[in-house]
Amino acid sequence: MKSFLAITKALSDESRLRSLLALREGELCLCQIIALLGLSPSTVSKHMDILHQAGLVQRRKEGRWHHFRLSGREGTPAVRQATRWVMQTLADEPTIAADTQKLCCVRKQDLEEVSACYRAN
Repeated sequence: MKSFLAITKALSDESRLRSLLALREGELCLCQIIALLGLSPSTVSKHMDILHQAGLVQRRKEGRWHHFRLSGREGTPAVRQATRWVMQTLADEPTIAADTQKLCCVRKQDLEEVSACYRAN
């Protein structure tokens, strides 16, 4: 029951759903997710922690960079099923289409460049 509740909680926020869908094309650095969502680093970090605690994403640290990816095979059957459902249900959402366009530009930028805007503040 706890796992189910963690998954549903994680999926109950638009920013977390957008983050999850952004990972469809592969791993992203936290700074890239921040650039996509346009939210404060602490807010995005909290959202990613909730997704991680629910098992929906995996994270790794490389130097000062935190990278996230979909759980995939590491996820429980419930996580894999929930992820498939989200991907299928929201694939045609206008917000997700706009995020996909924006991510193309964000992925091409150097991580130092992407993170400079929030590290300066």
